[in-house]
Amino acid sequence: VQLQASGGGLVQAGGSLMLSCAASGRTFSSFVMGWFRQAPGKEREFVAAIRWSPEITYYTDSVKGRFTVSGDNAKNTVYLQMNSLKPEDTAVYYCTARTSRNAISTTTAGYDYWGQGTQVTVSS
Repeated sequence: VQLQASGGGLVQAGGSLMLSCAASGRTFSSFVMGWFRQAPGKEREFVAAIRWSPEITYYTDSVKGRFTVSGDNAKNTVYLQMNSLKPEDTAVYYCTARTSRNAISTTTAGYDYWGQGTQVTVSS
């Protein structure tokens, strides 16, 4: 199973980006898909996730009201719409999937598959 993330780039503060992530490979069924990010010199941190059934979404406080996570379980895809971006959002963003348990986790240990990361840079 591979998770392929795309959509990163360079944007000015206040701008928007949309990240996409698609899973491919052998038959894949997840309970949860989401996003983490890692800034230089910092640990990887939870950003947002969506549990497919029953559907719920969860966000870290710093992105609430600015980011929206969505997706299509049947297509094994997840998106992250990022609005009102700030320089502190600059990081490598990783998509992730949880196949082991039907619950959102905010820790890296709670997820089973990871994408390669896509760079998001927000200039001031």
